[in-house]
Amino acid sequence: MAGHRTDEHPHGADRLCDDGDRVYSRAVRRGRVPRTDAEPVPCLLELALLHPDPDDMAWLVPTSPQEVMTRLLRGVYDEVSESHRRVGSAVAAFEWYAGLGRRIQASAMASATQEGGAAIRVLDGLSRIQAAMDDATEACTGEVLTVQPGGIRREPELTEGLHRALALRARGVRMRDLYTHVARHGQGLLNYLELMGDAVEARTLDEVVDRLILFDRKVAFIPANADHTMALELRHPALIDYFVTVFDRLWRLAIPVAAPLPDTGIEGISHREQSIAALLADGHQDAVIAERLGISVRTCRAHIARLSETLGAASRTQLGVRIAQVGLDGPSSRVPDVPAQLTPADQESPTAL
Repeated sequence: MAGHRTDEHPHGADRLCDDGDRVYSRAVRRGRVPRTDAEPVPCLLELALLHPDPDDMAWLVPTSPQEVMTRLLRGVYDEVSESHRRVGSAVAAFEWYAGLGRRIQASAMASATQEGGAAIRVLDGLSRIQAAMDDATEACTGEVLTVQPGGIRREPELTEGLHRALALRARGVRMRDLYTHVARHGQGLLNYLELMGDAVEARTLDEVVDRLILFDRKVAFIPANADHTMALELRHPALIDYFVTVFDRLWRLAIPVAAPLPDTGIEGISHREQSIAALLADGHQDAVIAERLGISVRTCRAHIARLSETLGAASRTQLGVRIAQVGLDGPSSRVPDVPAQLTPADQESPTAL
């Protein structure tokens, strides 16, 4: 007789292995089989399809097929009954959770309504964005935090939200603005900061996160698409706390506009070129580096060419090696924080999304 193959087990009485099928069928036809016939198929004893003959223990007699069928049907019935019970429990749980969710949602909506709006609102179109920003400006009484990415911008773009900034200054609202270092090289922001006086404190970093505007740590605005024609108005306390934490950590790392950028310590390499070198060492392409630092791709490539010349690199691969050798592959150093006296830079006005 064939051996008892392990790949056919385990199984139940509803699907016998080939060897078990042959031995059990023989036992039913003959009324019994020698115990030795069942040694290769212990599954028949485990499933109680064969059991010892009380008159002669050397033989095994089969359980009747009718009894086996009754046992199988009882098992199926029990499984179906248990499935029905689980479905009933799941439905009851679903209804409970759905009701709880509706209560929480209703509570959140009521709370948001009391605080002046929905927890998250999508603003589609520049007119809706400007109207929501105007409302937030009118309600603001204490502080505005802004992150303004990108590089030098044209003068018309800077005047878009100027009316909001002037309204805030008139009410004594304090403003803290974060820009990229590139913004220092434009005249537009210089004019804006001179106009705003001590109402605004500005700092810069090599790169910042996407645009963010926070009013009184209660409502925030962030872009919702790449061309900034859609925005999210956020009032959820957890999101606001998160944005404030991100802003404060960037602020501590930033350099006041009044302070000069730190020297690289390597003759002929500017702070911007040091930032480009670090991003090159991370494997970023020219377009990505330019976007992150707020400069054009053309300007980025000009800096890369000067880096190559200064470091004596004949190829991009060799430039990467030289950047690592002179220690330009890490984050740029920074000067200690000093009180910021607002000086030139260029960026959108801090209340223009």
